[in-house]
Amino acid sequence: MRKPELAAAIAEQTGLTRDKASEVVTAFTDQISAAASRGEDTTLIGFGTFSIRHREARDGRNPQTGASIRIPASKTVGFKAGKALKDAIR
Repeated sequence: MRKPELAAAIAEQTGLTRDKASEVVTAFTDQISAAASRGEDTTLIGFGTFSIRHREARDGRNPQTGASIRIPASKTVGFKAGKALKDAIR
């Protein structure tokens, strides 16, 4: 499901217009992004938790040349599904 399809489904379920539902989806994703940029977790009870994960620096290999390279430390966003979401897909 893509963003326009999600907005259409929300509009149908809530009675909002598609444009207003699209604004809601955009505001939702903007707030999760803003929290992540501040280093904060976002928890939606039953759905899951978006959190910042730290990757340590590590050694890797260039697949084309086989040369050893150093991969720098980085941050990434992780998602851990909540119980209700896990139960919904079983």
